Amino acid sequence: MDMAGLNIDIGNPFEGLGKLAKDLRTAITGREPIDATKAAELALKAEELEAKIETSRVSVMLAEASSMDKWTSRARPGFLYVFYFIIISLVIIAPFVGIWFPLQMAHFYVNVAEGFKAIPEALWAVFATGYLGYTAARQYGKVRGSDK
Repeated sequence: MDMAGLNIDIGNPFEGLGKLAKDLRTAITGREPIDATKAAELALKAEELEAKIETSRVSVMLAEASSMDKWTSRARPGFLYVFYFIIISLVIIAPFVGIWFPLQMAHFYVNVAEGFKAIPEALWAVFATGYLGYTAARQYGKVRGSDK
């Protein structure tokens, strides 16, 4: 038997299965499925909203940085300077002191490790977001020419 001459149309059964699946979904969830164009429109609107939110965040950071109030304009850099001091202390100063007091420094580093483990992940996320937001706002201001 020559199989090359056979023309089997399998599109109709698959279309029927697709319609059955949509009908089952509608019956179970009580909602019609969203078609591709509506999903694309919703995704585009979500992206536009996220862009507006990010623009608003940057404008708030720029407004705080350019504030005439010294507490507001210096709070974020002061917070970062504290973290810089902590990092420098742990990476440069403590090992230097450890030359003369190795046993005490070993105990010190065990305590420091436990201290870092005690900080919740959410606080690390807040610090990272603040740090990245600050650097992005500074870079934006420098590129724009408003920061000196």
